[in-house]
Amino acid sequence: MNPRENLDVTVVILNNRSYAILRAELDRVGADQEACAARRMLDLSPPDLDFVALSMGMGVPASRARTVGELRQQFAAAVAEPGPHLIEAVLA
Repeated sequence: MNPRENLDVTVVILNNRSYAILRAELDRVGADQEACAARRMLDLSPPDLDFVALSMGMGVPASRARTVGELRQQFAAAVAEPGPHLIEAVLA
């Protein structure tokens, strides 16, 4: 997302603050307590990455949605406005 090009692109980051897909793979192979160190490596906090601040720091408008309603509203606003946008959708 380069604001210099001013492209009409809206990026939505689905942020679950972990590598959940990899955690599921550990469960599938039956990893137990011995995998504790591996599980810690799959956690992306602390600190939490602030995708909104990172985007704004690069000159791209951004917002954070914590509910489906917020995501719907923010996405509609982003596509109605020219230029790039980022929406961080925080997942439980």
